[in-house]
Amino acid sequence: MASCGLATARASARVRVSASEFPSFLPKEVERIKDSCARELAKRIERVPVKVSFSKSPILSSCVKPLQQQSMEPVVLLHGFDRFFTLPLLRNAVLTGGHSSCLEWRYTYPLLEDAGIEAWAVDILGWGFSNLETLPKCDVAAKREHLYEFWRSYIKIPMVLVGPSLGAAVAIDFVACYPEAVSKLIFIAASVYAEGTGNLSKLPKVVAYAGMFVLKSFPLRLYATTLTFNSVPAGSSIDWTNVGRLHCLLPWWKDATVHFMISGGYNVINQIKQIKHKSLIIWGEDDQIIDKKLALRLHDELPHSALHYIPQCGHIPHVEKPKRVAKLILEFLRGDVTEKQKPWLSVASPFQIEEVS
Repeated sequence: MASCGLATARASARVRVSASEFPSFLPKEVERIKDSCARELAKRIERVPVKVSFSKSPILSSCVKPLQQQSMEPVVLLHGFDRFFTLPLLRNAVLTGGHSSCLEWRYTYPLLEDAGIEAWAVDILGWGFSNLETLPKCDVAAKREHLYEFWRSYIKIPMVLVGPSLGAAVAIDFVACYPEAVSKLIFIAASVYAEGTGNLSKLPKVVAYAGMFVLKSFPLRLYATTLTFNSVPAGSSIDWTNVGRLHCLLPWWKDATVHFMISGGYNVINQIKQIKHKSLIIWGEDDQIIDKKLALRLHDELPHSALHYIPQCGHIPHVEKPKRVAKLILEFLRGDVTEKQKPWLSVASPFQIEEVS
C-alpha cells in the first residue's frame, strides 16, 4: 500500500492537533482505526464556514486543505457516497454503502501533495464530517450550491474537479451549472447513468430510517468492502470497514441521507453530452459495482476525454491502486494524456511515482 507521503509529516504545523489527537468533531471511533494513512489524513480534517442561502448560519464544512495554495490549477477531490441497491427478495431494501468522506483519499492525497499539486479533499454536503446540527437541506440543489460557495470562498480560480463513483454525478451536475468554476474533469468509476434514487424516493420515512440502520451496520459495511475492492490487504477488511462507516456515526447522518434519498437524488444522464471540458476517465477492470462497459459509453459521450483502465482493480482505484491513479492524474494535468486516447493504451509517465501491481 502507498506511503502516506512527506507532506503528512509537515502537516502538524498546519492543523491544530498533536501527534496523538484527532479533531474533536470526529466520532471517537476514529481512535480505533489502525491504518496510518487514514489516521494522518483524519488529523488534517478541518471545518471551514460556508455561507449558503438555505441556512441562517454558515455551515461548518469539513475538508482537507493544502499546506499552501499555489497559482497553478487546484485539484478538488470529491468522494463517492452511500449507495442504495434493491434486493429481489427484500423489496426496496437498502443494501450497501461507500466511503462517503474525504478519508477515501487517504492513500492518493499524500502522493499528489508530495508531487507539488494543490489538492483539496472536500466532503459533499450531507456526508463526511461537516456540522449539520441544524439539519439543512441536503438535496441536489443544496449540494450544488454548497460546493459552489465553498469554491467561491476558498479556491476562487478554475479547478480540476475529481468525481469518483457517485461523486462523478456531483461533478457533472456542478459543471453543467458553473462551467466557469472548472478547468478540467476527472471521473473515477463514474456512476452517472442511474436515474436518481428511483423507487427509494417513494419510501415511507419510517421504512427509509429503518434502511439507514441497516446501511450503517458493521456486517453490511464489511460485505460492501468485499464487493468494492478487487483485493483487500490481509487483515485490513475490518479496518477499511471502520474507515468507510466513520461518517455514519455522526448524529445527523441518517437525517441527511434520508432527505437526499427521498428528494430523488442525481439524474445527470441528459447533462453528460453538454460537457465540453477536457476530461480523464479512470476505471478498474474488475469493478463489481458498475459495469466497466459504461466507461466506453461515457468516453464516447464526452468529446474531449481520455479513458484508462487499471488492471486487477475494483471500484475505488484511488484506494486500491493509489500510485497508479496519482500518476494518471499528474500526466493528465501536465498534458501527457491525449484526448480520445484508445482505452487499452497506457501512457508512459515521466513522473517518479512507483507503479503498483
